[in-house]
Amino acid sequence: MKTFRLALAALCATAAATTTTSSGASTIVLGGYPDQIQMVDDVTGTVVDKVTLKSGLPTNLQFSADGKKIYVTTLTTGGIEVLDAASHKVLTSLSLNDPVTRYRFTGGVPDPTGRYFYIVGLRIDKEVDLYRYGKPSFMKVDLKTGEVVKSVEISEEDGPPGYRTRLAIAPDGKTLYVFDKKVLVVDTADFSVTDRIDLEKPEYPGMRDVGLGGGLETLRQPGHYTSVFISEDPYIHNKVFGIARFDLNARSFDFKPIGPAAEQMAGLEVTPDGKDGYTVAVTGKLGAKRCEFWHFDLETNTALDKAEFPCRSRFYFSMSHDGKKLYIYGAGYDIAVYDAKTLKFEQDWELTNDITMAGLLTLP
Repeated sequence: MKTFRLALAALCATAAATTTTSSGASTIVLGGYPDQIQMVDDVTGTVVDKVTLKSGLPTNLQFSADGKKIYVTTLTTGGIEVLDAASHKVLTSLSLNDPVTRYRFTGGVPDPTGRYFYIVGLRIDKEVDLYRYGKPSFMKVDLKTGEVVKSVEISEEDGPPGYRTRLAIAPDGKTLYVFDKKVLVVDTADFSVTDRIDLEKPEYPGMRDVGLGGGLETLRQPGHYTSVFISEDPYIHNKVFGIARFDLNARSFDFKPIGPAAEQMAGLEVTPDGKDGYTVAVTGKLGAKRCEFWHFDLETNTALDKAEFPCRSRFYFSMSHDGKKLYIYGAGYDIAVYDAKTLKFEQDWELTNDITMAGLLTLP
């Protein structure tokens, strides 16, 4: 199943908005080419601050569990940078690459202490006459020393991971969750896989080949996530979509089918009260391509409304901090703003840097 490269938008952020934004406004955080983080006022759409990243092009943004820090991974030098969400100051900046070693990874997750950062990636070593590619591995990065302090290869049974494999960590930091074709439950002490939930063969009647659409949406309860899923029945191979909920504390997974699936579906964006969810569905290709917002009632797992919007060849989908606006952005300099209640277009915001695939976060 094809998926969009979407933001993992954390709704539990608690950092205060900067004084440079409009009264009552939130701040949107976006990556920008070639090495920028853009802070955008979500009322006026103006860029109110920019942060230059020493380690290069941002590829992923995410909050710490308490919302006080922003973790950024970068492509240019295999970097990880940590920003203070309130002041926008860079607290940590490191690059794993050196003249003879390169690391390739996209995103990751910090441990609860903020000292370590977990990634799934590979190491590339430059030798005299060739580059030697290592196998995909679980890696633990010490953010204080800037070094990979533990690396364990992923077994053939569990790998290789897909592009932008999503990670989550238990509140106690002892368990890492890897969301791909399987959900891997990994012990952070030694990177041993202690459990597997096979999404291609779920334990639900009439379902198989379950795939998660887009990003995992963090709910307000710690350790709770939700996403759109697509599954195929084993008899006539009809594809249906629904809502998947994950309780990492109880290790429980719940799938609620809703209806026939589109060809491509984005991840789920959830309003702050947890009652409404939105996704993007795409059917057709090239000139026959059709893009729609789909709106769900998450309390009853029913579809409420849908509306078409102009497609782009490549784009990302997100939501404002208060759940009242929907954003379509990238590739390019603009954010198209839609009203979440009516699903109608409101305005375009032109930014100062081309938007990267790092995703979108919102500061209150």
